[in-house]
Amino acid sequence: MDKAQQTELEAAAFRRLVSHLGARTDVQNIDLMILAGFCRNCLSDWYREAAEAEGVAMTRDQAREHVYGMPYAEWKDKYQTEATPEQLEAMAKAKKHD
Repeated sequence: MDKAQQTELEAAAFRRLVSHLGARTDVQNIDLMILAGFCRNCLSDWYREAAEAEGVAMTRDQAREHVYGMPYAEWKDKYQTEATPEQLEAMAKAKKHD
């Protein structure tokens, strides 16, 4: 596999991850953070950082809209729920292991 093919495969995997997360609006960011150590916001930050590394100006809001498939505020209104005490406790424990 050459570098261009590798890049195309990585891009396809990224697009599939973004699509999968878009379909799984039931999965809260806090759940992702607890279990995987990253969330949709992290993914959008990484996307923005990659764009900036290539000289492409991108705001945080633009990156989040790409990952969320809509403005972040709209996604929060539609899908984000209040964190439960159990989630907050699990998040605190997960942060101790960082």
